[in-house]
Amino acid sequence: MLPESGLFSQNEPGQSRSDKPDWNQFSKALLNASPSGIAVLDTDLKVIISNKNAQNGLKLFPGSLLCATLPALEEPAKAVLATGQAALDEIVVKQNDLSYSVMINPVIHMEKILGLLCLAQDVTAMETVTSRMKSFQELSIELDTIIDSSNDGLWICDGNGTVLRINPASERLTDVRSRDMVGKNMQDMVDEGLIDQSVTLEVLKTRKKASLIQKTRSGKQLFLTGTPVFDPGGKLFRVVVNERDITEITELQRALDEKAALNAQYRQDLLEMQIEETRSMKIIAKNPEFIRIIQQAIKLGNVDSTVLVLGESGTGKGMIADLIHKYSNRSNEPMIKLNCGSIPESLVESELFGYEKGAFTGARTSGKPGKFEMADKGVIFLDEIAELPLASQVKLLRFLEDGNLTRVGGTTHKKVDVRIIAATNRDLKEMIQKKLFRSDLYYRLNVIPILMPPLRDRKECILSMLHHFMEQFCTRYQKPMVTVSREALDALLSYSYPGNVRELINICERLVVLSNDGHITLNDLPASVNDSIRAKTPEDHDINPGKTLQEMMEALEKRILEKTLQTHGTQALTARALGLNQSTVGRKLKKYGLY
Repeated sequence: MLPESGLFSQNEPGQSRSDKPDWNQFSKALLNASPSGIAVLDTDLKVIISNKNAQNGLKLFPGSLLCATLPALEEPAKAVLATGQAALDEIVVKQNDLSYSVMINPVIHMEKILGLLCLAQDVTAMETVTSRMKSFQELSIELDTIIDSSNDGLWICDGNGTVLRINPASERLTDVRSRDMVGKNMQDMVDEGLIDQSVTLEVLKTRKKASLIQKTRSGKQLFLTGTPVFDPGGKLFRVVVNERDITEITELQRALDEKAALNAQYRQDLLEMQIEETRSMKIIAKNPEFIRIIQQAIKLGNVDSTVLVLGESGTGKGMIADLIHKYSNRSNEPMIKLNCGSIPESLVESELFGYEKGAFTGARTSGKPGKFEMADKGVIFLDEIAELPLASQVKLLRFLEDGNLTRVGGTTHKKVDVRIIAATNRDLKEMIQKKLFRSDLYYRLNVIPILMPPLRDRKECILSMLHHFMEQFCTRYQKPMVTVSREALDALLSYSYPGNVRELINICERLVVLSNDGHITLNDLPASVNDSIRAKTPEDHDINPGKTLQEMMEALEKRILEKTLQTHGTQALTARALGLNQSTVGRKLKKYGLY
C-alpha cells in the first residue's frame, strides 16, 4: 500500500482525517473540470462514466446505451472495439443544434479491451467560422472572376493612391503589365510622366466620384470613372477606377454628327427645292408676304401642330392646307376636307365623329365612321370652322384634348391620330365676344395662325394670274389664246377683286368663254369692273389753284408712275402697263427721284 502523501495525505493543522477529500467526489470534479465531454463505455457500448458536458450536451448518462442516445457513434465505436485502434477520421455529431467533434479511443488493460473512452469537443463556433471563411473564399473567387472577366479595365488603389490590382482588360487597353504597376503610387507616376493625369488622385482629393477622358500612348481614348470606397468609419480606403474604350464610340459619334449635318443640309436643299417648285407650280407668288406664307406652309409639313388659316373668302386657304399636307410625313395618308358651313346643324356631330347603328332615324344599320375616323393617321381640313354649332364645338374641344372620340349613339371611346388644319373668313375674336365661338377652342386651334392676304394687297400677282388662268381656260375650252386691250388690262389690274382669287378665276373663265374674236376690250369686262373704274375720280389734292397746269400735270404724272411701279415692281412691267417705252419710263422715274 502506497504511503499517503501530498494532497491526499497532508492534513492542515486542526483538520481531522474525516475532512480529507473523498476520492470519488474528487474524480467527478476532475472530470467535470474538463471543457470537453468525457464518457467511458463498456464493450456493450453502455455508458459507465460521463461528465456533465457529456451528459448536458450529448445526453450520455451512466447506464444509457450509445445506440439509443447517439446512433451516429455506434458504427465508429464498434470499429474501434474490433480493431483496438483509435478512430482516425474526425467524427462530427449534431445534438440540440450544436456540433461536436468526437474522438474514440480504446481502453486497454493487460492487452485486453475493457471499453472505450469518448472525448467530445463543441465545435459549433469553429464550424460557423469555417463556414464564414468558406463563404469569404467563394466571394473572393467570384470577385476575382468578375474583375478578371470584365471587358472594362479596372484599377484598384488603396487610400493613399497605391496600385493594388489591375485586371487583364486594363492591361490590354493601356498596354501595361499588372506586375509592373502594382505597388506604384499614382502621384509618383504622374510626377514621372508615365501618365498626364489621374482620376484616382482627383477622387482622393475631392472624396467624390470623378470622371475624365485619357489618351493612351497607342492613341486610344479611354473614359475613366473613379469611385471612392469608404469603411464603416467613413475613411476612404479604396478607389476603384473603371476604364472604357470610347475610341470607336467617338469615331461613331463623329460619323453620326457628319451624317446629321449632311442630312440637315439635304433637308435644307430639299426644302429650297420644294420652295422653288412652288414657284413653278400653279401657285403664283410674287408678293413677298405671300411668298413667306408659302414657305411657312411647306415648313409646317415637318411638324404636327394644329394650324388655323385666316383670311377673306377666296384667298387660297384650302391651297395652304393642301401644301401643308403635301409636304408633311402624312402625305401618304388621307386628307379629309369638310366644310362646316355646308352641313345641317343636326348632322354636324355625326359627320365629324360618326354614329352607331340606330343612333337616329334614317341612320345606317351598320353605323358610319365620321370624318375624324376616316382621317386617322392623316389630316383633316375643317373649312369655315366658325360655322360650327356651340354644342359641336364642345365635342371638338374634348377631342383636341385627348384624341379620343365617341360616335353618336355609342358608349366606347376610340383613339385616332389626326392632324387638324382649320380655316375661316370670320373674325373669331369678335365672335368670342358675342358668345358665338368658344375661347378655349379658339386657343386650341390657334397654335400656328396663318393670315392670308387679300388679292388687292397682292397687286404684283394679278398680271401673272390673269395670263395663267386665261391660258388655262383657252386650253380647256380649245380656244385660241385671247388678247387683252390696254384699257381692259389696266382696268383688270386696278380692280380690287373683293372676291379675291376665286373672283379673278371666274372673270378669266367668263372672258375666255364669251370672247368671239379672241380680243377682249373694255366693253367685254364685267359690270363690276367697269363700275369700279367709273367710281375712281381724280383726288382733290391733285388740283391746286396755286400751281401752274404744268406743275399739277407733273405731280399727277409722278403719282401715277409711283403707284404703277409699286403695283408691277419693274420698269418693264410699268412701261407695259402705261403703254410707254421702258426708256421713257426710266427717264421719268429718274426725273421724279423714284428710281
